[in-house]
Amino acid sequence: MQSPSTPGRQIARAAGTVAAAMILSQVIGLLRGILVYQTFGTTASLDSFNAANRVTEVLFNLIAGGALGSAFIPTFTGLLAHEKRKSAWKLASSVANLLLITLTLISALAAVFAPVIVRHGLFVLAPDLSAGQEALTIQLLRIMLPTVVLFGISGLVMGVLNAHQIFWIPALAPAMYSIGIIIGVLVLPASWGINRLAWGTVIGAGLHMAVQLPRLARLHGSYTRTLGLKMAEVREVARLMGPRIFGVAIVQINFIVNTIIALSLPEGSASAISLAFALMLMPQAAIAQSLAIAAMPTFSAQAALGKLDELRSSLAGALRGALLLALPAAVGLILLREPLIQFLYERGEFTSRSTEMVAWALLWYAAGLPAHSVVEIVSRAFYALHNTRTPVLIGAAAMSLNLAFSFLFSAWFERIGWMPHGGLALANVLATTLEMLILLLLMRRRLNGLETRLIGGSMLRSCLSAGGMAAMLVIWLRYTPALPTWLTALGGIAIGGFVYILLLLLLREPQAGRLASAIRRRIS
Repeated sequence: MQSPSTPGRQIARAAGTVAAAMILSQVIGLLRGILVYQTFGTTASLDSFNAANRVTEVLFNLIAGGALGSAFIPTFTGLLAHEKRKSAWKLASSVANLLLITLTLISALAAVFAPVIVRHGLFVLAPDLSAGQEALTIQLLRIMLPTVVLFGISGLVMGVLNAHQIFWIPALAPAMYSIGIIIGVLVLPASWGINRLAWGTVIGAGLHMAVQLPRLARLHGSYTRTLGLKMAEVREVARLMGPRIFGVAIVQINFIVNTIIALSLPEGSASAISLAFALMLMPQAAIAQSLAIAAMPTFSAQAALGKLDELRSSLAGALRGALLLALPAAVGLILLREPLIQFLYERGEFTSRSTEMVAWALLWYAAGLPAHSVVEIVSRAFYALHNTRTPVLIGAAAMSLNLAFSFLFSAWFERIGWMPHGGLALANVLATTLEMLILLLLMRRRLNGLETRLIGGSMLRSCLSAGGMAAMLVIWLRYTPALPTWLTALGGIAIGGFVYILLLLLLREPQAGRLASAIRRRIS
């Protein structure tokens, strides 16, 4: 008989695997970004590439993206949990065929109507596109549209592998995408100009899928040439995808409106909030997304088998783990934000003023890191219960509040003499925090509890330890102003992490002991 803690240990091990792959992918992605900007600079051609890339991202996210995973994995895992392997693979085949047809058709239509999409779809975010830039953006968009199909199929393969508790190879796929872009920049002829970057994305999308196929083949699943339109599970996937597609659309609209607001603020505000948000997402991906990806198949199997007590325990454990890591990450980002940004970006056209603007936005975004992490995990529990509507509706309400808060706080910040783009970051934090609280309340009702006492005790010990870590970092920053920024940033991260773990161990936090043991095993 399995120990009750087995699912928790399984999630923890899988999360560690995903986090390691994500960190590797982020490092390669950082190298990719440095290479791209060194090669193309902040030129109009790179602006055209970014605009075209935004269109392909929107198309993929609306049709597949997170919507596919949140609908497919619970349904597919449920069939596996009930030992209906043949039906599970028939479902995977049907969804793959439907995706291939749908995404190919949409990509073909987008290629035909690319001039209309660029001229009338991007003018909001890039109203000053010249005729030359418009033509180049159309050309790049047509080159990059195959990535929509490749990422769609690759995302489905990723879901199949994750449902089989296979995480390392799928989590490495984003690194392969970055490698494809690097190949495009370094290997393709320089005479191709910005086109080699576009072809690099196609190569990267192909590698994103190709790296997963050998592991998929080893599962010995059977492919069926069917659309499965009469299959109840296919209709269930479609039903679950509907609300998620609506949610993705709301997020995209929110992004566009926030960008418009930022463009109306002092110069550099839009770039500052974009980079600050990306910096916040780096630890969020390593912590919350890795836990959420690892937990989703376990949540789905427990829900399918009606083991709600186990689901409650697994969810509580995942939340404790996320908060245990997100709280010190938030404190570290807040206190080390300036040396970290200087170390990573302050050179060339990225001046000390740029650092100041990005650091101001990051101050507020970092405060919302724990809330973002909790939302990421709790949402997966709702999806596992075949409920995509509730998190989407709550998320849509939160996005609406975010927009209202954005207008309110940016104006307020400006009135009191603060840089107004910080108000946009604060708006995001408050809206996400409210979203987190409501989702937790509803999930607690759904599962008849959420081991609140255990979570609260773990959070208290984490807060006390993070407070001690903050005190040590303040001392570190006060007595090391003359050190190089790289040493200040990396030294602060090392010292802060050591102090935090030491204090957790002194406070006898159970998960800290397991974390220390896991680190020792990795090192040995």
